[in-house]
Amino acid sequence: MAAKKKGGNLISSAGLVTYYDSEDRRAVHIPPKAVLITAAAAGIIIAVLNHLF
Repeated sequence: MAAKKKGGNLISSAGLVTYYDSEDRRAVHIPPKAVLITAAAAGIIIAVLNHLF
């Protein structure tokens, strides 16, 4: 009988599990709301400037 391979090992074989599981306290942490607000503000500013010029 051949052993069955389990699926879902792609992430762990790519080394992404180690990257996402590690929490470095020295890293810069940006809240998701700040990213969305900044992106929305940049989009509005660009749209206004595009309309004016």
